[in-house]
Amino acid sequence: MTTGLRNTSAHEQSRPRPAARRRVERLVVAASFLAVTGLVGTIGYEGHAAARTTETPPTAPVHATVAEPPNHAQLVRLAQRLVAAGAPAVIARVDDGHGRPIEITEQAPWTRKDHRLRAEDEFRMGSNTKTMMAALVLQLVGEGRLALTDPVDTWLPGQVPNGRAITLRMLLNHTSGLFDYTEDPAILPSTMGKDPRPWTPEQLLALGVRHDPKFPPGTQWAYSNTNYAAVGAVLEKATGRSLADLVRDRIAGPLHLEHTYYATDSAWRGPHAQGYEPDAAHMPPGVPAEFRDFAGAHHDGHVDVSHNNPSWGGAAGAMVSTAHDWARFYAALMSGKLLSAAQLAQMRTTVPMDPEQPDGPGYGLGIQTAATPCGRVWAHDGGIPGYLSTHVTDPTGRRTATVLVATEAFAEHPDAFPVLAKAAKTLQTATVCAMFDKPAPIEEPIG
Repeated sequence: MTTGLRNTSAHEQSRPRPAARRRVERLVVAASFLAVTGLVGTIGYEGHAAARTTETPPTAPVHATVAEPPNHAQLVRLAQRLVAAGAPAVIARVDDGHGRPIEITEQAPWTRKDHRLRAEDEFRMGSNTKTMMAALVLQLVGEGRLALTDPVDTWLPGQVPNGRAITLRMLLNHTSGLFDYTEDPAILPSTMGKDPRPWTPEQLLALGVRHDPKFPPGTQWAYSNTNYAAVGAVLEKATGRSLADLVRDRIAGPLHLEHTYYATDSAWRGPHAQGYEPDAAHMPPGVPAEFRDFAGAHHDGHVDVSHNNPSWGGAAGAMVSTAHDWARFYAALMSGKLLSAAQLAQMRTTVPMDPEQPDGPGYGLGIQTAATPCGRVWAHDGGIPGYLSTHVTDPTGRRTATVLVATEAFAEHPDAFPVLAKAAKTLQTATVCAMFDKPAPIEEPIG
């Protein structure tokens, strides 16, 4: 999310996007994981790789050499090429369910003056926040405190136009028709880091509902961060507790996710990946003027946006986590440790993201699914300035994969960053195949 929290479907991509549109988070799973792409060719780059291979099997001799997983070398190469294409830094983590996960870090030399990247570093999760918010709602549904059929008006009387016709399910699966608050110009100074004010779920919701809805409730699918602003407000109203407390006490604490928390300000709690965007002088010409000038420390043609306040992402995108923590969350979610079988089934009940592809990618409650050439995945991704991460799991939660790219403008404006966008897509595809312990597609040249 260069400038917004966004989800992209094939249907949405086919429509022209107004230059001034700004969304908090970007979900690119449908675009990046359904098309199998690879790359070949040599790019002159010597990067730093911190890779961990699978553990020695218990039956192996003590001094036996541990062989690298078949996909390890390719993932390192693709991560290096992603940095060579312009990514300031990359974290890739793949767990195929056997032995020790592969963890790779790569970073451009100029970033090392700020921070030496580690695979366990915290980063901003963007729209992946939605999966955790949906899990919280479903926990309360299982306890009888909420119902997916509850009209929004039950919990937020008068705050959402036509709130009696919009249910919690419609909010969670993006069929409410509500306008996306991240397209309102009032949020732009915050997304660019120039307005450090804290935002509440109610304030973010108010931005979205002051615009006309896009369609009648339940008639279509369209990604809107306003849905999750409303979800956040409902969660706080139904429990009398803050979203930060709910995440801590219901998910992060029980699962021992030591670096996972809901951010209400710019503070980090542990070592974190630095996030960057090109400065105005180095932003490609195709990026609209209003999205070119980020606040933050400038150096080496970039702006360090790591310390900008992400509270404008709210329940749609303010989470912080790590690749390891999120894999643990996915494993608990898909295995039924967080939700009952009935609630997990509700989460996995999907609606088509593209009406012209009823059997194509589907969006459930805070998560989406798609069939890839290497296996069926459940996934989400999220973008917020400085951070674009994709997180994938198999239906059991035993296999997981994460790719973090420490910049996000390219995902909002892919035509302006064609080489970087292609390199990111290629690494994402390779991690999915590695997660299933299958060979990645044949590599093709980048650029």
